[in-house]
Amino acid sequence: MITLEQLQLQTHTVLGLTFLLATAAGVLFHRSHFCTMGAISDWVIMGDKTRAKQWGLAMAVAILGFGLMAWRGWVSPLNTIYANSQLMWLSLLLGGVLFGIGMVLGSGCASKSLIRLGGGNLKSLVVLMAMGIAALATLRGLTAVWRVNSIDQVTVGTGPGPFVGQWLAAATGWVLPMAWLIAACVFSGLLFLWVFKDRQPIARSIIVSGAGIGAFVVALWWVSGVMGFVPEHPETLESVFLATSSGRMESMSFTAPVAYWWDALMYFSDGSKRLTLGMAVVAGLLLGSFGSAQWQGTFRWEGFTQTSDLGMHLLGGALMGAGGVMAMGCTVGQGLSGLSTLSLGSFVAVLGIALGAVLALQWQLRRMESSL
Repeated sequence: MITLEQLQLQTHTVLGLTFLLATAAGVLFHRSHFCTMGAISDWVIMGDKTRAKQWGLAMAVAILGFGLMAWRGWVSPLNTIYANSQLMWLSLLLGGVLFGIGMVLGSGCASKSLIRLGGGNLKSLVVLMAMGIAALATLRGLTAVWRVNSIDQVTVGTGPGPFVGQWLAAATGWVLPMAWLIAACVFSGLLFLWVFKDRQPIARSIIVSGAGIGAFVVALWWVSGVMGFVPEHPETLESVFLATSSGRMESMSFTAPVAYWWDALMYFSDGSKRLTLGMAVVAGLLLGSFGSAQWQGTFRWEGFTQTSDLGMHLLGGALMGAGGVMAMGCTVGQGLSGLSTLSLGSFVAVLGIALGAVLALQWQLRRMESSL
């Protein structure tokens, strides 16, 4: 059994490595212009699938990497926040739709807002403030009461389990580790095929950035689920995943961690606040994008010039905060981290995000056409 001093050192190691990885990811996000909303808008408006393939490649690498670790027994999807016996499909779908609409109105999702803030965009600061307040309210405020007592009650059983791997094991009789791996290989293989099937070559920068971001998701799963796992806590004698807000293993996500930063900023002195893995990711991503912008010479302050633009960004941030909590994650928390586990709920949430984004983009197009 480890001592409390060793436990504290291990916690600091997990947080420090997470921060370093997130800083590197911030540089990659900034240089590659990785953006889920941008990928959807490019595809819907211009028919350009380049950034969608970048996102698809990141997802393929994340799925394959997590599947390999699950097969080896290093991690298990059952130790994540996505392991729920009841699928809250309405909350996931509606939350996804709200988040998708919000990220269009706010000119980018949570991760893109952090990257833009690192480059000096104060519009993104407004978005992140509105998102954080709305997320806190939906986590444990007035909106949370409505959420828990209404849409969270609408559920459906997940049968063999909440993950594709469990359904595959039940259908074939394979042992669960093998089912995790086979399911991951199938889904990642289909994504790789879609990304590389066209004759037109993909730019090396797209391949490197997409694969790199997917690898970062896998690395965080390893840090959280392997390095941060303690089989027996010296005080409680129970297994624990260090530095996570949920008590389970976590990877990259932004909605709740941004909210926790605002909460810590206002109430840190009450003694109950602690730095979490998600908060370290937020700080690292912000620092990495700032350093990248400074190195490139692209850092510049930007702000609002029209009141209507301010209103749209405030609304977008609020919708992302509420929607991200209802959907249990954002375009990264569900779209990459959640889907890497092949969670059924993540598929529902991502479907909602894509639907909300498409609806909001079409509304914006009609609005622009009517103003001409």
